[in-house]
Amino acid sequence: MVKTVLIFENDGLMANYAAGEWAAIAGKAVSDKGRFTAALSGGKTPAGLYRKLSGIKKLPWDRTHIFIVDERFVPFEHEDSNYGMIERNLLRHTGIPQENIHPVSTAVDTPGEAAERYEEELASFFKTGNGSLDPPGDGIPRFDLILLGLGADGHTASLFPGAPCLRETSRLAVAVSPSGPAEHERITLTLPVLNNAENVMILAAGDKKAAAAREVIGDKNSLLPAAMVKPGNGKLVILIDRGAASLLSASCQPQS
Repeated sequence: MVKTVLIFENDGLMANYAAGEWAAIAGKAVSDKGRFTAALSGGKTPAGLYRKLSGIKKLPWDRTHIFIVDERFVPFEHEDSNYGMIERNLLRHTGIPQENIHPVSTAVDTPGEAAERYEEELASFFKTGNGSLDPPGDGIPRFDLILLGLGADGHTASLFPGAPCLRETSRLAVAVSPSGPAEHERITLTLPVLNNAENVMILAAGDKKAAAAREVIGDKNSLLPAAMVKPGNGKLVILIDRGAASLLSASCQPQS
């Protein structure tokens, strides 16, 4: 794994850099394979990047396939739907073919069924079999790019500290039970999928993310979910603003 940490003065500069990386990765993937695959996360910080990308018409949108990293078990029209946010900020502005968009279907009876159907979609698209990782490490989709956020508690995707799904080795996607009565149930990609990506970018902004960012970046033995994202045969880039970097070494300098 190649790991890089970059610090920016603000989230606008961070979005500009991430958009440039997206363009480079997409261009190489289309040149090498004829298509570009990306899995996207929800959240306020990625939303800024999506708005930036939505205005770049020269990107190969017709060869781009969009998947969702994690989703709440709510209708797409719900204000908490990750797909809904991504559709509003990015997809509707790009002209990307509808068949190139692969959301997590929540129009089913249970989150477990939604996870199973998403696994089937992943396995069919990437031709990895039935979605099983038996033996572990076999038949895992390899995304060109996965975009992740960072929670103040160190979670990423819908992988939360101490959750049993952090030990998952036999599934591509799983249902996640809520941590509180007000929380929506969720569906998320598992660590084996995240760690098989060619490129992973983690974006974090704001003082509330500072403690988690310090541990994820500086503690190689951390058990925070975001610290467990270690693409074995890929690149990991962590992008943070000054707020999220406030507890890091003073020697760190921002990117211009």
